[in-house]
Amino acid sequence: MLKLIKFIVCMFHVVFTLNFFKSIKRQLDKIYTLWICNEFDSSHTALIRFPMYLTGGCYIKIGKGFNCDQRLRLDAFDSYLGEKFAPQIIIGDNVSIQKDCHICAINKVILGSNVLIASKVYISDHSHGKVIVDELDCPPSNRKLYSKGPVIIGNNVWIGEGAVILPNVIIGDNCIIGANSVVTKTFPDNCVIGGNPAKIIRRLDEI
Repeated sequence: MLKLIKFIVCMFHVVFTLNFFKSIKRQLDKIYTLWICNEFDSSHTALIRFPMYLTGGCYIKIGKGFNCDQRLRLDAFDSYLGEKFAPQIIIGDNVSIQKDCHICAINKVILGSNVLIASKVYISDHSHGKVIVDELDCPPSNRKLYSKGPVIIGNNVWIGEGAVILPNVIIGDNCIIGANSVVTKTFPDNCVIGGNPAKIIRRLDEI
């Protein structure tokens, strides 16, 4: 019986190859893209792979040639615990985002054009509370959301896997952010950035 099952599976593998299923998935992703692009301001030249987790699509704008892999989470929160916000997430042209990334805003997050983001990257312009003594008796989930400032990422930036970009940060054009970096401050154009907290490793325009 086991041999028969193995034989049937092998025959199915010959007829329905991995490339066949990839082709089917690509077509389904195109249909999914057409559907979910109606939830936000998009050029409809995107390719969004199922699933995307979306909050506040009306506050999100995506440029031409956008491409994202599975499980991208975009959150633009306009209210939390009774407090109102005016969030913006603006993504430029030809931005590519890999699996399991999370971008969230109550203020403003801007990604320039031609940005490449590896998997498991977190970008946020806010936190739960101000991290002060007065809030220690309040559970984190019950603290009001607070933004120290927007996150602005320039053009042609490459963000490595597992990087975290925190509020009130500007990343200049052409920067490279190393894997697992935690970015807590602003950096100029043409920098290689890495570490926790991140610092300049070298300047690309001085090599």
